[in-house]
Amino acid sequence: MTDASLALLADIGGTNARFALADTASATPLQLDTVQGFAVADFPSLADAAQHYLQAIGHVGDARIRCGVFAVAGRVDGDEARITNHPWVISRRRTRERLGLDDVELVNDFAAQAMAIPLLQPGDYTAIGGVQWAVPERADTPCTYAVIGPGTGLGVGALVVRDGRYYPLETEGGHVSFPPGTPEETRILERLSAQFGRVSNERLICGPGLVNIHHALCEIAGVDPGPLQPSDVTTRAQAGDPLCARAVDIFCAVFGAIAGDLVLTLGAWDGVFLTGGLVPKMLESIRHSGFRQRFEHKGRFSPNMGRVPSLAVLHPHAGLLGAAAIAVRRAAP
Repeated sequence: MTDASLALLADIGGTNARFALADTASATPLQLDTVQGFAVADFPSLADAAQHYLQAIGHVGDARIRCGVFAVAGRVDGDEARITNHPWVISRRRTRERLGLDDVELVNDFAAQAMAIPLLQPGDYTAIGGVQWAVPERADTPCTYAVIGPGTGLGVGALVVRDGRYYPLETEGGHVSFPPGTPEETRILERLSAQFGRVSNERLICGPGLVNIHHALCEIAGVDPGPLQPSDVTTRAQAGDPLCARAVDIFCAVFGAIAGDLVLTLGAWDGVFLTGGLVPKMLESIRHSGFRQRFEHKGRFSPNMGRVPSLAVLHPHAGLLGAAAIAVRRAAP
């Protein structure tokens, strides 16, 4: 690595902050052996977490890190980004000064997830349903992809490819209103509306959302579940608890319906990529659920949806991979 090619990367969610280095002059820019993760609750700011990371990895030869690309789970508004599910407020200028960098780019985390798509290798994703991804043979083939993923919250983005250039779309699509698709989902919505007022897709499709679904089912059944974590719901579902199993089934079906709606909204006929922290953990549940049925079940457009691939991303650091791609683009002359 040289001074000109070295970049600091971060993928900041509501629970974890992951850091890595990128060599923008390399064909594989993300340096996987430099990846480290920390709990965001352990640090007062992004700059503090980044300084801790840099101290942990030590020096990198004689090269100096000159730029940073930080993907954050929240809206980037000019010089500032706010983490939706954590109190951090990130200033581009103050972070650059604290870390001694020449340049810092703040991007939405799902813009980074979208930019990872061209760098994914065959082992980095798997199809949900029978439709495989036809990887374009030419870089200038026009494509539109949707990206959606549940973690601490629900991230939504897209990648538009035109004339060999990649345009990630930064959205807050996880916060659109939840549309129930069955009478049971309507009853769940009624319970969540009483608790939250307006109910967004993120109130159901994320880690806390799985708990919300389960709690609503328990209310309907007249059962007090007590306090649970998302992992409690999935573990009990696997052990045969009927309400937990039903919560997982509804989660996966609603996830499929929302992913299909996103394809229709964006015209993302080339595929939707399912990413986020919960997808690998719930992969088998998603595979054997109503995800794909609800994904395709779009009335007159059902035949069109039946040809759209839905792909679960298995790469453990897709956000950092996309941040590396952004760093490469920024370094290009």
